[in-house]
Amino acid sequence: MFEQFGFTEGGQVAISIKDVSWKSKGRKAELNPSSMGFFLARDSSFSAIFMNDSLQSKDESFCVLSSRYVKLLFNFNELISMNTSAYNGSASIDEADEYSLVFGNCQPEFEVSMDVHTEMYNLQDGAKNFLPQRPTVDKIHLIMGALLCVKALKMICAAEDRMYVSKTGTPHGWDVAFYIFGFFKGIMLFTVIILIGTGWSFLKPYLQEREKNVLMMVIPLQVLENIAYVVISETGPATKDWWTWNQIFLLIDVICCCAVFFPTRLVDPKPERGVEIGRKGCSELAEANPFQEFLHLSGASLAFYVFIFYNFQPTERNPYLVIDEEEELVAEQILQDDDSFEL
Repeated sequence: MFEQFGFTEGGQVAISIKDVSWKSKGRKAELNPSSMGFFLARDSSFSAIFMNDSLQSKDESFCVLSSRYVKLLFNFNELISMNTSAYNGSASIDEADEYSLVFGNCQPEFEVSMDVHTEMYNLQDGAKNFLPQRPTVDKIHLIMGALLCVKALKMICAAEDRMYVSKTGTPHGWDVAFYIFGFFKGIMLFTVIILIGTGWSFLKPYLQEREKNVLMMVIPLQVLENIAYVVISETGPATKDWWTWNQIFLLIDVICCCAVFFPTRLVDPKPERGVEIGRKGCSELAEANPFQEFLHLSGASLAFYVFIFYNFQPTERNPYLVIDEEEELVAEQILQDDDSFEL
């Protein structure tokens, strides 16, 4: 990877190379000029190249230069056709984003050397602006911001509900608003967790079919869970079917947690083929590991708490509260000798 730059729409990249040469590491290696060249790729596209193009391609000779997720600037075929060792060219950026300029060599048996000069800039009032565009906000950040706003509105409604109940005895409709915002908060929370865990937005710009199915399962479950929550909150144990709704609420909560855990556990950030596309792509793919480690830590913590609760649950004769027989006799003698307890 040569350089990263944040382009606006209409930004330009110019590349100039000279004194291009290559040599083979093996005697029988045959050069394919189309397998070497320069391309631009969005930061979010590297994982898509690994997970989609390279893994789904049945051709073992897949080359990153042929991926639909990259913008090819030129390959060495142009050098061969012009019978030269130098090249000058430029390209315009159609969509604003942060791009990386990468040299792709799909024939590692060949070593390539050359002098490279690059120029990246945006156009501002017809003049060159060599400052990159500021990083854009990922879509997942917007969803997380919306989740935060919904959570804040829910808490405001809860505060107003308590205030009116304490003063007048009735919530004056704030309980309805509380349940509405709680409903959207529950759906958005699990949606955000699934999207982050599967790497959507910042690792890959799409969702696989399995992940879409999980979302389609979680959303109706959240609707049912919120109905159960309203029934539990607005009624009591004496109400018919209250215990059933309580069990439904707990069961759905567990199902949703499992639905979140397993898709993120199945994400494999490691490619099966060694396509050389630069350090940035590899580092982004490795970012999926901390989230899975967090889930493993949460699972271990849950197992620990279950173990503690089970072993220290209330019993009729708790061994930690049993008083030794000798100590009990001594305490009884003290009470008999103490005149303060006489009536």
